[in-house]
Amino acid sequence: MEKTMRKTSVVAILALICCALWGSAFPAVKIGYELFEIKTVGSQILFAGYRFFLAGVLTFLLACIYEKRFVTLKKSSISYVFAQGLLQTTVQYLFFYIGMANTTGAKGSVINASNGFVAIIVATMLIPAEKMTWRKALGCIVGFAGVIFINLSPGAWGSGFSLQGEGMVMLCSIAYGTSSVTLKLISHREKPMTLTAYQLLFGGAVLTLIGIFAGGSITNFTVKSTLLLLYMALLSTIAFSLWTVLLKYNPVSKVAIFGFSIPIFGVLLSGIFLGEEIFSIKNILALICVCAGIIVVNRESRSREQIIAK
Repeated sequence: MEKTMRKTSVVAILALICCALWGSAFPAVKIGYELFEIKTVGSQILFAGYRFFLAGVLTFLLACIYEKRFVTLKKSSISYVFAQGLLQTTVQYLFFYIGMANTTGAKGSVINASNGFVAIIVATMLIPAEKMTWRKALGCIVGFAGVIFINLSPGAWGSGFSLQGEGMVMLCSIAYGTSSVTLKLISHREKPMTLTAYQLLFGGAVLTLIGIFAGGSITNFTVKSTLLLLYMALLSTIAFSLWTVLLKYNPVSKVAIFGFSIPIFGVLLSGIFLGEEIFSIKNILALICVCAGIIVVNRESRSREQIIAK
């Protein structure tokens, strides 16, 4: 399995599946707000808590079926996995939902996409084998340019900077990028699905409690809204499980660079499900930049694989 998961083609396919699933969450969240009639920040956080706790339950059940046993954490892993859940799920999405309520979608998505930079920079500080190179830097710059292109529109940027808006989204981005590195650091402690299940359960439970204490409430459960919530939980189950496997067997930079494709998928799927305009020169330029950034970073990874093979 390790040899297969290190192949650049396999990494590309699985990472893009993860990013497509996460990209689909953007229109799904908007549709969910309408179906559940969510209007307050507390309710948004509670909605996120329900989603991720349910994702943890589903991942746990799948892990039990796959392992043919009741999966548990080793005593030595508990503190690490719970800390991962706090950072990767609770902190990241708490900042995200508060920030997005106080800034424009364009500014938020561009700032949030900087998590690729954060992951690569933090990896060079915490993982000795990860070195910053000109290819990694260039790949990040080109990929991030694509995210900027896709958000260029008159008046989209608004003005000013606030701690509750842009500041919170920046903290979310830092938490997201850092969590990719810490996930790799603890990936050897448990099997990927077990680790994913427990971090989602813990992170989702804390988010749910915060949402309740913030006065949030979720009502209007119908067949359509319940199926949407189930889909959002499933996409988190699949995406986080695959991402954990990829980070376990590959350098952080090789995987994290694909994160720049999330806004691309988000725009494309928003066009399909929300009827938003998607066919434009800026979107094509964005797609080209994101693809170029991914290729630049992975050409370096491929060269290293060939050197190691020799």
